[in-house]
Amino acid sequence: MRLKAFTSGIFGNNPVMKQVLGLCPALAVTTSAINGIAMGLATTAVLIGSNTVVSLVKNLIPAKVRIPAYIVIIASFVTVVDLVMNAYVHDLHKVLGLFIPLIVVNCVVLGRAESFASKNGLLDSILDALGTGFGFTLALMILGGVREIMGNGSVFGFDLFGPSFEPSIVMILPPGAFIALGFLMMGYKYVEEHKRVKRGGE
Repeated sequence: MRLKAFTSGIFGNNPVMKQVLGLCPALAVTTSAINGIAMGLATTAVLIGSNTVVSLVKNLIPAKVRIPAYIVIIASFVTVVDLVMNAYVHDLHKVLGLFIPLIVVNCVVLGRAESFASKNGLLDSILDALGTGFGFTLALMILGGVREIMGNGSVFGFDLFGPSFEPSIVMILPPGAFIALGFLMMGYKYVEEHKRVKRGGE
């Protein structure tokens, strides 16, 4: 159960590739792999904090106000993450900009608080947050990496193809985010279907 709580968000139930959640930051900030990692880790930190607190106080929150209560908890952790990033990684903070405060309304975070942390124990909720956060970070890193390679010919700042490479500028523009994500989701579905057929044939 606990291993499944951790691995589900990374592979079988990835928030971006499978659930199609959190697409606003996934599409907006992934012009490079490092931006995707930074956004993913910021979201992971909020997920861990909010899942932990929701799991601890779930029996104290009246059912009628649980969603507003969860949002207040999430907003508190988002504020902490925002201030810490501004203090210690200011350049990344400027790049991510408004999308850090918008973690408050990220469906991935609120969804895990409502569907998992409010119904499970502390350790399981933390593992779920870690798995979901890592899955979200992985999806954003891959999407950002693909866009950076095709749009700049580099990844993590390292030039891959030399001066003769002609980058596809559209890949670092908003349309490129939709194109890249579409192909990545297609690949994810293909792998899923291949595994399903393989299991069925055994």
